[in-house]
Amino acid sequence: MRQFLKQALASTVGSLLSLTLFSAISLTLFTAIIGAVIHNVSTTDEAVKVPEKSILTIDLSQSIVDLDPGKTLQEVFAGEATHVTELKSILNAIDTAAKDKRILAIYLDGGGGKQVNSSGFATLKEVRTALERFRASGKKIIAYNIDMDKRDYYLSSVANQIYINPMGSIDINGFRSETMFFKNAFDKYGVGVEVVRVGKYKSFGETWSLDKFSPSARQETQQLLNNLWGDFKTSIGTSRQLTPDAIQKIADERGLLTATQSINNKLVDRTAYSDEVLTELQKISGADEEDHTSYRKISIDDYAEVANQTLKTSSRKIATIYAQGNIVNGEGGNGQIGGDSLARQLRELRLDKDIKAVVLRVNSPGGSALASDIIQREVRLLQKEKPVVVSMGDVAASGGYWISTYSNKIFAESNTITGSIGVIGINFNYQKLANNNGITWDVVKTSKLADSTTIARPRTPQELAISQQMVNDIYDDFLNKVSESRKLPKNKVAEIAQGRVWSGVDAKKIGLVDDIGGLNDAIAYAADVAKLGNDWELEEYPVVEGWEEKLLKKFAGKKEMLSLQSQDPLTNELLKVKAELGILKTFNDPHGVYVRLPFNFKLD
Repeated sequence: MRQFLKQALASTVGSLLSLTLFSAISLTLFTAIIGAVIHNVSTTDEAVKVPEKSILTIDLSQSIVDLDPGKTLQEVFAGEATHVTELKSILNAIDTAAKDKRILAIYLDGGGGKQVNSSGFATLKEVRTALERFRASGKKIIAYNIDMDKRDYYLSSVANQIYINPMGSIDINGFRSETMFFKNAFDKYGVGVEVVRVGKYKSFGETWSLDKFSPSARQETQQLLNNLWGDFKTSIGTSRQLTPDAIQKIADERGLLTATQSINNKLVDRTAYSDEVLTELQKISGADEEDHTSYRKISIDDYAEVANQTLKTSSRKIATIYAQGNIVNGEGGNGQIGGDSLARQLRELRLDKDIKAVVLRVNSPGGSALASDIIQREVRLLQKEKPVVVSMGDVAASGGYWISTYSNKIFAESNTITGSIGVIGINFNYQKLANNNGITWDVVKTSKLADSTTIARPRTPQELAISQQMVNDIYDDFLNKVSESRKLPKNKVAEIAQGRVWSGVDAKKIGLVDDIGGLNDAIAYAADVAKLGNDWELEEYPVVEGWEEKLLKKFAGKKEMLSLQSQDPLTNELLKVKAELGILKTFNDPHGVYVRLPFNFKLD
């Protein structure tokens, strides 16, 4: 009895201590949340001031995205932050600055150190075009950098004056697309892969089933890269008064240029240290009143807040809804397009009488065929009641193209990646892997095909034929929908489909998109076709949750994926492998059928 009382007392004391500790932690977190909210409110209420005769400063290390997903909990508590700026904000800020007498110039600052900049070239093209409009207004653009990669130089080349550190360099060695292949690894460990597909160029499954590019995949990738590289050479060549052939010669013969070589090849204007660039900036704007070692400036993030205050307000709304990431069945998670969640948002916009037109901004390589069709259904219903205009970002391919078709007009940048009208089915089995480790399966079933979806064995010829027929039917449906929505003969669609990927400029030639242009062009067209004149207001969807809401959801049991980026080369390569294999997690189509870009396209 005495032992029982001891155990009971110990258990009670332990529970009380645990409860006290949990309460203390909870109180600390609650206090932190309240403090952060108060800080955010006070910060928001403090109006941003634009100094007279100031320079608008753009940090070239920041990534430009369609929609900022917000800070992760890791970033909040660790003090880390992924530096991103939303495309619409930066475009509006640059255009507003061109007319703002307080802004004398723009400074493209690459001297703050290198970070991972994931901006796509179609996104950068929209920013570059806005910078060209700013320069055309008569105001100067100055750029400075130490080591410029192709993304840095693509933007910087539009500047009136480009400075480079005497120890700096420019990487202008051309574009490449490097794909990982897992066949040999799967063979080694005993993972079986079976791919069924329609479309000569629908090569996404080759990542798992081959050890290198197939001839058709190599052909289409080469042509796509040639188109994107051609756009790059033309853009920077026009700004720097260099011919595309001259830039090609630089890429072929040198690639990585020192500061002196960059000047000799007319890629930059002069070398300078950061203090010398500072002196030049002070000559334009004057010294900062509070910090005389700096110049009079305002950051693009701060100025975007000011520019947003100048946006029109009206009871008549144009909704911009962002479809960003892999298309998955269900609600989707961070960086994904959930078929159900996006369809629900489109339905709400259709029923909202204040919404007069919708711009669907697509930045997706595709994904689940079912989810793509669910989204497309809502786009069709929406388009019957109000104008729907599609703006394609860096990538709008396969499922990304599927959801774009039934719209009044499709805009794409010349270097947008689109098309990929094809279908694949992928099935993995782990029979050999399991057998090698002493694991076997046995089955009792009521019909021949009852275990056709098992991972315990490869599929039979009959099962493969059934899968192939399903893929064929979905592909035929895809062709019919493109034919109907784009008003193209089905045989013409079949000819240009085959899973082939096209650049925006080629897609326009063959009728897959209507016009070359960016997000603002799509919004302007939406206002025009809805006959709104100048009386309209822009609203953006979906509304991104703040970290406070994410924290509360985490307490409620919902998990948030956390990730770290590293500059270490080995870790970066391992993270690439993890990312490639992580794509398998997005393969949740109930039929195992996907309309996705034929490869994980990464432009380097």
